Amino acid sequence: MNEKIKEKIHLYPKDAKVVFISLRKLLFSVAKERELGEVEEDLKWGEPSYKTISGSPVRIAWKENKPDQISLFFNCNTSLVETFREIYTDSLQFEGNREIVVPISEPFPEPELTHCLFMALNYHKLKKLPLLGA
Repeated sequence: MNEKIKEKIHLYPKDAKVVFISLRKLLFSVAKERELGEVEEDLKWGEPSYKTISGSPVRIAWKENKPDQISLFFNCNTSLVETFREIYTDSLQFEGNREIVVPISEPFPEPELTHCLFMALNYHKLKKLPLLGA
């Protein structure tokens, strides 16, 4: 794990840290299993950010003003969240046009998030397909 990321999540409460680590692990697993290439990990806007060569950045963050959730942020100039909302309106929580909300107190829907992460990490290859090829 990138040192800047370690320093950042060290400040997270224990429960948020556990969910963050699980989501990060899922993201890296998706990239590896789907052969999407190396994942670039860095801090962007003070939040852990992840990107592949053919993907759109995904930020994973916990915020003090929303202590009961971790957020997955996507570029608002893409069709990612709009597509996720259309496909997973009943199983995922959304905020605006760039965020999936992951409650800390309950298990997250792994199959749905796996699919969303795949679409984000492969966005530039999928962006012209209806529903991003879903």
